[in-house]
Amino acid sequence: MVKINGKKLNAAGKTVSEYLNSADYDLMRVAVELNGDIVPKSRYTDTVFRDGDSVEIVSFVGGG
Repeated sequence: MVKINGKKLNAAGKTVSEYLNSADYDLMRVAVELNGDIVPKSRYTDTVFRDGDSVEIVSFVGGG
């Protein structure tokens, strides 16, 4: 299980990109922190979630 934004989910084995796409996140409008470190967007396709990981995903919204 992977803890994502405080919820335990069965996301182990998925890449950051796979998870974000499956959860309908806009890849251009999020920041991902994995175990306390920011994951660069260039690493989303090769960074794999593992059991016990802690992930925070922050979505950016525009406004005016």
